[in-house]
Amino acid sequence: MNRCILRLVFLSGLFIHSAYSQQSHDIVKYQDTSKIEALNEVVITGQYNRQSVSKSIYEVQVINRRQIERLAANNLTDVLNHTLNLTIFPNGSTGKSSVSLFGLDGQYFKILVDNIPLLNEEGLGNNTDLTQINLDDIEQIEIVEGSMGVEYGADAVSGIINIITKKSSRHKWEITPYIQEETIGNEYNLSDKGRHIQSLSIGHNISDKWYANASFYRQDFKGHFGERKGKNHLLNDGLRGYEFLPKQQWSVKGLLRYNHENFNAFYRIEYFDEAIQRYNRTVRENPDPATLITRPSASDEDHFTNRMFHHLGEEGKFAKKWDYNWTFSYQEQKRQVDDFTYFIKTGEKRNLQHYELESKNGIYSKGTTSSTLEFLPLKVQLGYELFNIKGFASPFSGEFIQDPINKRSESYDFFGSAELALTDKFNIRPGIRYMMNSAFSNEVALSLSSKYALPNGYELRAIVGTSPRNPNYDELYTYFVDVNHNVLGNENLQPERGSSVFLHLKKDYWFRDSTVRWSNKLSGYYLNVDDRIELAVVNTTPLVYQFININKFRTWGLTYQQTLGFGNLQFGTGFVFAGQSKSINSEENWNDDFLYSLSMNANLSYEFPEAQTLISVLYKFNGPEEEYVQRQYQGDNVMTKGKRDSFQWLDASIRKHFFDKRFELTVGARNLLNVIRINSTAFSGGELHSNPMSSLLLGYGRSYFVKLQYNLRI
Repeated sequence: MNRCILRLVFLSGLFIHSAYSQQSHDIVKYQDTSKIEALNEVVITGQYNRQSVSKSIYEVQVINRRQIERLAANNLTDVLNHTLNLTIFPNGSTGKSSVSLFGLDGQYFKILVDNIPLLNEEGLGNNTDLTQINLDDIEQIEIVEGSMGVEYGADAVSGIINIITKKSSRHKWEITPYIQEETIGNEYNLSDKGRHIQSLSIGHNISDKWYANASFYRQDFKGHFGERKGKNHLLNDGLRGYEFLPKQQWSVKGLLRYNHENFNAFYRIEYFDEAIQRYNRTVRENPDPATLITRPSASDEDHFTNRMFHHLGEEGKFAKKWDYNWTFSYQEQKRQVDDFTYFIKTGEKRNLQHYELESKNGIYSKGTTSSTLEFLPLKVQLGYELFNIKGFASPFSGEFIQDPINKRSESYDFFGSAELALTDKFNIRPGIRYMMNSAFSNEVALSLSSKYALPNGYELRAIVGTSPRNPNYDELYTYFVDVNHNVLGNENLQPERGSSVFLHLKKDYWFRDSTVRWSNKLSGYYLNVDDRIELAVVNTTPLVYQFININKFRTWGLTYQQTLGFGNLQFGTGFVFAGQSKSINSEENWNDDFLYSLSMNANLSYEFPEAQTLISVLYKFNGPEEEYVQRQYQGDNVMTKGKRDSFQWLDASIRKHFFDKRFELTVGARNLLNVIRINSTAFSGGELHSNPMSSLLLGYGRSYFVKLQYNLRI
C-alpha cells in the first residue's frame, strides 16, 4: 500500500520536471497553427451572473462533459468516486448510494439541478440517492466546498453539488443514441446478469430563438450475486437473494428554451421511475404431508419510486440596470411497495399487498436581482427562497414509526449580499440570510468571501460561512417501543449550527508561448458543527433513548492539487491530510482528540489525434480512518479507538472515434484493484478485548464495460 503511494508521489514529481499540463476542468482547442488555447469554464453556482472560474469569488470545482464521457459515467456515483474529500458508500441491501463530504453524511450538503434542490423521500436536496441521477443531459457538475447558508439556505453545511443541464447546441439537429453493456464483477450475460443501458438524446434548434431537447434513458441492473444464490434458491441456509439488489431505472426528460437579447426562459420536465427487488433470505419449505412434496416460499418485496420534476426559469434585465433570475419548481415523489409471498419453484406470487410507503410533493421558488451601483464599485444582490412541502410516511416505512405521519414543512427565506471592489485586485462579499421555518425557530446565516489577486499571478480566496442543518423526519417523529427498546423522536429539536472557514491559494505557470500550463492549488479548511443531534439515554429505569442536541463535530485539513500537461498528455494529482474530532456532551469519558487520515487521487490521459483515440486512467487512495468508540470492560463503558481499513479505486478507459466522429466506442474497466469489502472496528458495542470486526461492503469487484454511441450532428 505504502509503496504504491510512494510510487505515485515519485511519478508526480517526475511529471512536474518533465511535462506541464492545463487544468483538468479547462477545455483545450487545437488550432491549425497547433497553438493551444485554454478556455475558461463558465460557472453558475454562487454567482450573481454566469462568469469564468477565474473571476468567481468562490472556489468552484468543475467536472465538465469531457470528463464525464471519458469515464463512460451514467450516474453521479460513477463521476464522484474519484473526488477528494468525498467518499461514496453503496448500500447493497437498499440499492442506494450515499456520500460523505468532509466526514459528514448526505444530510449536511445539498445536491441541486440547475440551482434547484432535488426532492426525495428523506429531504429537499440532501440525502439524495446518487444512483438515481443519470447524466445524459448534463453539461457540467459544479462543486463548492464549505458552509453556503447565505446562498442556499439550510442543510448546506459542508458544501453544494450543482448539476447544470444542457440548454443549447451549436447544431441544427443533434441526435445521440448509445448502448452500454457492463459486467457486475465477473457476472454477465444478456438475460439475468450484468448491467444493460440504452439511451437516446435529441436536440434541435427550432430557430435562432428557440431550442428544444428530449432524452430517454433505461438501465437494467441485474444485481450482484456474490456469495448469494439468487431469488430461486430453494434452501433455507441464508444464501438466497443478492449482495447488491437488482433494480431497473428509466427516465424521460424534456426541455424548451427561449432566448432573445436580454431575456431567457426555459421549461424543463423529468419523469423518473425505479423498481428494486428485495428478496428475503428466509425460505419456508411448506411440506405437503399428503404428497410429500415441498412448496418452498419466501416473503419478498418490490419497491417502486416515481419522481416528477417541473422547473420553470427565466432571467433577464429590467430598468436597463438590474439583472434578475427567477425559478419555480413543482416536484413530487412517491415510494410504493408490493408485499407478497413468492413460491420459488413456480414463480407464483400470492397474498399481494400494495401500499404507499412514503411520499412528498410541493413547490419551490427562488428569485434574485442584482446590479452594479454607479456611485460605488459595488455589486449588490437581493433574493428570496421559499418552499412548501407536504410529506407522508406510513408505519411500514420503518419500525421506528408507530402511526402514519402527515406533515407540512414551509420555509420563507430572504437574503442579500454585496460585492465590493476595494481595489482593482481585492474584492470582498459579505452576505446574510434570514430563515423562517414552520417547524423551527428563525435562523440567520452569515458569510464573508473575498478574493485577492497577489503579485506574480497568485490568487487567494477566503470564504467564511454558516449554515444550519434541520432535523429529519426520523429524528423528529421516531416512535419505537417494544419489550427491549424505547426510542423516541423529539419534536422540540433545534437545527444544528454549522460554520466553516476555507482558504485557497492558486497559481498557474505558463511556458512555451502559453502552450504549456502547470496549475497548483493549496487549500486549508476548518469546519465545525455544534448542537449535533444524537440518540442519548434520557431515562435509566426504564431505559429510554431520545434524539437530542448534544453532539459536536470538528474537522480541519490541508489539500494540495496540481494539474500538468504537455501536448496531448494531461496529468493531475491531489493530496488531503485531514483530522476529525467528535464529542458527546452527555458522555463524561468521551475522547474528543483529533484523529487524522490521508487520501490522494491521480489521473492521467493521453490523446492520439491521428488515431482519434483517448486513453484515461483514474486512481484514488482512501487512507485508514480511526474513530473513538465505546466498548464494555468489566461492566463499564470505556473509550477505545476503532479503525476502518484503507481502500483504493482504479479505473481506466479507451475512447475511439470512427467515421468522421460519427461513431464513438469506449471500453474500460472499473475497480481494477477488485475492492469488495474492507474491515472496520469503528463501531460501538462488544467487549474491549474481543476485537469485534465488521466487514463493510464497498463494491462488487472488477467490472468491464463497452459503450457504443452514434453522433448525428446536422
